[in-house]
Amino acid sequence: MSDQLSTLLSEKRRYPATAEFAARSASTAALYASGHNWERFWESQAKTLEWFTPWTRVLDWQIPHAKWFVGGTLNASTNCLDRHLRGPRRNKAAIIWEGEPGDRRVLTYWDLAREVGRCANALKRLGVQRGDRVAIYLPMIPEAAIAMLACARIGAVHSVVFGGFSAEALRDRINDAGAVVLITADGGYRRGQVQPLKRMADAAMAQTPSIRHCIVVRRRGGAEGDEAFAEITEGRDHWWHRLLEREAAACPAEAMDAEDLLFILYTSGTTGKPKGIVHTTGGYLTHVTSTAKHVFDLNDEDVYWCTADVGWVTGHSYIVYGPLANGATVLMYEGAPDWPERDRFWRIVETYGVTILYTAPTAIRAFMKWGSEHPDRHDLSTLRLLGSVGEPINPEAWVWYYEHIGKNRCPIVDTWWQTETGGIMITPLPAVVITKPGSATIPYPGIQPELVDTKGNRLEAGGGFLTIA
Repeated sequence: MSDQLSTLLSEKRRYPATAEFAARSASTAALYASGHNWERFWESQAKTLEWFTPWTRVLDWQIPHAKWFVGGTLNASTNCLDRHLRGPRRNKAAIIWEGEPGDRRVLTYWDLAREVGRCANALKRLGVQRGDRVAIYLPMIPEAAIAMLACARIGAVHSVVFGGFSAEALRDRINDAGAVVLITADGGYRRGQVQPLKRMADAAMAQTPSIRHCIVVRRRGGAEGDEAFAEITEGRDHWWHRLLEREAAACPAEAMDAEDLLFILYTSGTTGKPKGIVHTTGGYLTHVTSTAKHVFDLNDEDVYWCTADVGWVTGHSYIVYGPLANGATVLMYEGAPDWPERDRFWRIVETYGVTILYTAPTAIRAFMKWGSEHPDRHDLSTLRLLGSVGEPINPEAWVWYYEHIGKNRCPIVDTWWQTETGGIMITPLPAVVITKPGSATIPYPGIQPELVDTKGNRLEAGGGFLTIA
């Protein structure tokens, strides 16, 4: 047994939610009880979405292939936008954005829906059709979410590539997906430096024969962007703002089969060649909408901040689709946590009244190293829930996070999942499960871990393969 595992198993500290948090939480132990019949549970969660046509069968399970919500049709974009426009959420902030230089934007659900509609119409004008692949290579700006939702609206499959990746990595992902359009920017900011994204995109497109058009977001400013960062190739390249300004704000949404592709996202490639993971519309949207609602205990007053990048699955599921499907207010930040000062995150929490913070253990350990004087100089009293994602969190970092950021009153949801699952699989529900430092605790309702042998037979005890269904 490793020292790390031994330490985790011997951890005795436990942290129940405060009585005040538990009293206000919408999630109760009844959710776990309903999850015992997992097929019925996921059907109940799917019913929280809007469907054009209902499914005829919840699950068609032909090992190893599963089809969810057979015959049902829906659209991810309408579930994230249109259904919120019929009530008070219409004028609610959907995205609050802060750029690293300090520039700010707020998009209400009404604003976001109109921008998505214009982008969707622009893509259609460029010839993008249902099933076509669109690559997105952007910094952490609202246009990233707009582009994703616009693709979903017209049935195009988006493939987001992390803006920090090289031209070669972008090229390989475009070619593997067969993308016909690339959406990028004239630049982005990181630690005070401009990332020349368009230059990287140009280098990639020199070897991507499938690309017919490139749309360039003007992030650097100026009348037509900064020519030093965005050389425009006539006929292929188009400024985002020029395309969208002539488009109508309304765009009909495609009725997508529950099993139609929503997106392709490539693994990081740290253990070999990057693999394109595909997620379909109905099952994925049901999963992330449910987990975003119950794991983060979302309500209409929350300002929710997931510090991930949309280039990773965490950004797809818990910046864009999950929170917006729930009508949440999402904070997006472009830059580094320590630029220009090490209290940047805590200034953002104080400025915008963030109530839920979802970040990575690597960042938490950096905050520990930098010292508690940085969060201590800011009012973090609006925070009510903390989350951890991306890697195991060691007990020391967990406790520091709880004490110095959560002030001994905010539950921590330690979440385990991966690109392949699309959404959270193992986590505590904050008002129900007593949390333990270093432990993601138990499966989310409707998730069933099983120990099996090499032939897939269930084992009651002993060694075997851990599977999750």
